[in-house]
Amino acid sequence: MIQAIVFDLDNTLWDFMKAKRVAVEAAVEAMIDAGMDLSKEQMINRIFNMYSVEGIEDQQIFDKILLQEFGKIDYKILAAGIIGYRRAKEGALTLYPHVMSTLIGIAKRGIKMAVISDAPRLAVWMRLCSFNLHPVFDQVITFDDTGERKPSPKPFRKLLELWSFDPQHVVMVGDWAERDVVGAKQVGMKTVFARYGNLFETKESGADYEINDIKEIINIIEKENG
Repeated sequence: MIQAIVFDLDNTLWDFMKAKRVAVEAAVEAMIDAGMDLSKEQMINRIFNMYSVEGIEDQQIFDKILLQEFGKIDYKILAAGIIGYRRAKEGALTLYPHVMSTLIGIAKRGIKMAVISDAPRLAVWMRLCSFNLHPVFDQVITFDDTGERKPSPKPFRKLLELWSFDPQHVVMVGDWAERDVVGAKQVGMKTVFARYGNLFETKESGADYEINDIKEIINIIEKENG
């Protein structure tokens, strides 16, 4: 029986990478307009290469890339990039179809909901508040709460400590099999792979269920809970 559902956020509730790409392009265009002497394509590729090393949530990525490319930070260019990034990302970040109706359907069934995210605490709450989702979740666990990222069992155990549910009655929903599915299984949770958000062409997720639309979670609940 399902008593609680835990969600990853980025690429599970909203298309984070699409918004990231749009925001980086806008940032680079703004930096070029401010006087940066580097082509748009070169800069975008170098930023994403640095993200692959530093992590997609790195908050100083533009500082680092300017230091790497030019040996110093021109704050006019940096400020233009940050403003361009923020404005574009705010407009580009959107919920996947059926997210809101699915969350409402889960809540109506009396099932608790939580978030486990590898993002920093403030970034998580900013995103939740931007979609007015902050009242929906009973618990929110971020990287800052444990200092470890999925698939470490620590974030999952932290959540279970806050709840009294047996882990077999808790379901983890996420788009990254190697982190969301593996981490949740280590502590005994059931797992749902959000294939619609998969960026890695995962063939075998190892999850108990796979979904191509978030609304399919309601079918899983009805199956598990009879």
